[in-house]
Amino acid sequence: MGLLVLCFFVTCPVNAQEAEVETKPVKVKKERPDYSNLPKDPRKATILSAILPGAGQVYNNKAWKVPILYAGFMTDIYFIGFNNRRYQVFRQALFDFDDGITTEFPNLNRDGLVRNVDYWRRNRDLCILLLAGIYALNIIDANVDAHLSGFNVSEDLSLSVEPHVETFSSRNNSMGFSLKLNF
Repeated sequence: MGLLVLCFFVTCPVNAQEAEVETKPVKVKKERPDYSNLPKDPRKATILSAILPGAGQVYNNKAWKVPILYAGFMTDIYFIGFNNRRYQVFRQALFDFDDGITTEFPNLNRDGLVRNVDYWRRNRDLCILLLAGIYALNIIDANVDAHLSGFNVSEDLSLSVEPHVETFSSRNNSMGFSLKLNF
């Protein structure tokens, strides 16, 4: 009987009285990073590039990137227009086919027209997403360039390519190139 009582007390959870203590959450003041030691301010470069694409690159003294950036924008905008024109042509042809009017694509049935409408719409939409990606990369590039503006690249760094022969066994040699980075 005593063993049964002992097992009961061992297996039952025991809760002690707990004092309720109210703790107020401590507000941690978020400190801004100090970029004063960098030659270029990353925040300013990012804002400039967000307002006018390429302005952050000019601020970072990387103006050579601006024509590449705008060439990407112009090429993508051209393809958005091209894909949209083709989408509109096939969409109108599909509407004409449904209304019983002869279309400028007599070799295509309704399924072929639907496939072309979907194809050109998907290409147009992907080009629009690519435009947003180019814009985002513009902002990211300006920010990263500003962060790396204080990075010191020494003239002592060198990368050399040299021929290399490796001997694996008495009869097996391997020839190739090795890259050596000297600090």
